[in-house]
Amino acid sequence: MDEKIIGTTMPVLELTLNPGEAIFAESGELSWMTASIQMTTSTQYGGGGGLGGVFKRAVGGGSLFMTEYSAQGAPGMVAFAARLPGQIFPLDVKPEPGMQFLGHRHAFVAGTHGVQISVGFQQSLGAGAFGGDGFRLQKIAGQGRVWCELSGEVVIYDLRPGEEMKVHPGHVGLFQDTVQFNITTVKGIKNKIFGGDGIFLAQLIGPGRVWLQSLPLARLAHALGEYSVVRGAEAGAAGGVVGGLLRNMGG
Repeated sequence: MDEKIIGTTMPVLELTLNPGEAIFAESGELSWMTASIQMTTSTQYGGGGGLGGVFKRAVGGGSLFMTEYSAQGAPGMVAFAARLPGQIFPLDVKPEPGMQFLGHRHAFVAGTHGVQISVGFQQSLGAGAFGGDGFRLQKIAGQGRVWCELSGEVVIYDLRPGEEMKVHPGHVGLFQDTVQFNITTVKGIKNKIFGGDGIFLAQLIGPGRVWLQSLPLARLAHALGEYSVVRGAEAGAAGGVVGGLLRNMGG
């Protein structure tokens, strides 16, 4: 299997498979593929293993169905494009401390068979946080190779034992399973009410590596929402003016 990550701001993961080789990804993530690639969709890939495994994967932010891409009779290529401006990168997963990972619920792009996707952390942060959808982390375990996607620039920190970092939850991209993770609240009533940074922070305690992302989807949606409201108001005002002119002309 050969892997290639093409581009910078909006990268594409291109995987070339030899006959008999296969990878799996969430259903609906395919961008393009060559003719020798065969698709097979099932609930069993990615650690599905029955209703319980499928439920854990779905709770972690994954899809109920996964799609396998395998090369049949000749080498073939399958590609997955980034959802947002950011980075795609590979990780090797093994059943040992530090070689399993927890990532935000859309971190997983594709993986080899043997990789298991399930829920790693789930907590409700109130109706106003993350669109009322709470905060969830995927657990990436098992054994194999996985490709992950984080949005914006990716900043990596190696935390020493006991070293602590507090992060806005949306900026948490990925971390090794040796890192202790908690959700805490901002201290001080003035900070909570007037701080403007929300009342929740992720607490990450080493040892282990942490990947942070600079462009959380929730923050991007919030920034764009202001313009959609303005544009909607402008369109409504313009429609009212045009309607008034037409009525006057008709009169």
